[in-house]
Amino acid sequence: MLEESHEAANVRSTLDRLIAERRESYSDISRLIGRNSAYIQQFIKRGTPRKLDEEDRRVLARYFGVSETMLGGASVGAAPPARLRGLPAIVAVPRLALGASAGGGTLDEDERAAGVMAFDARWLRHLGVRPQRVSMIRVDGESMAPTLSDGDDIMVDHDDDADRLRDGVYVLRLDGVLMVKRIAMGPLRGRFSVVSDNPHYPDWADIDPALVDIVGRVVWTGRRLN
Repeated sequence: MLEESHEAANVRSTLDRLIAERRESYSDISRLIGRNSAYIQQFIKRGTPRKLDEEDRRVLARYFGVSETMLGGASVGAAPPARLRGLPAIVAVPRLALGASAGGGTLDEDERAAGVMAFDARWLRHLGVRPQRVSMIRVDGESMAPTLSDGDDIMVDHDDDADRLRDGVYVLRLDGVLMVKRIAMGPLRGRFSVVSDNPHYPDWADIDPALVDIVGRVVWTGRRLN
């Protein structure tokens, strides 16, 4: 029993150290494994639950790039290396606590992370984005239908800003209003139009770039099928 208690304490200490090294929060790591925001803190600080669920342990090991044995997994034969080889690195991409409106626009200055979504780091590189420079935002409204629908999650590349502006779908602020719209470059250098894909919503033609703050380019979208 003492040996089991010592092992459990080591697992909690190891997980606490890994979280600190990544500068993550307990709540974000809890959301990463689909648990309530206090789950990991209770596990580390109170020992509740006594051990990690097998699937939770697998996700955490892949995310932190360590062997499952370091997080309480059973050891079979020789101990595996501390850092895994061959498994994809998992990146936690923040979901921002705001909605990018595809309707009339929303005023919401609260850009704190409201959780995370896990992605394969190699897949993100395949998209051509840096993992630390993307975030997920929810779409509100139907002005970009059928391209984007109300409730879609969009991945925004914050490196792809005004300096790299080209035709495409962007999250932007116009007169302080956050929205997701299509940018259509104009014939005059530096001028562009802000376009709604849904013809029932307004466009802003040949707009002064000084009026627009480019948040980032939309590079991927995911949606729930009803």
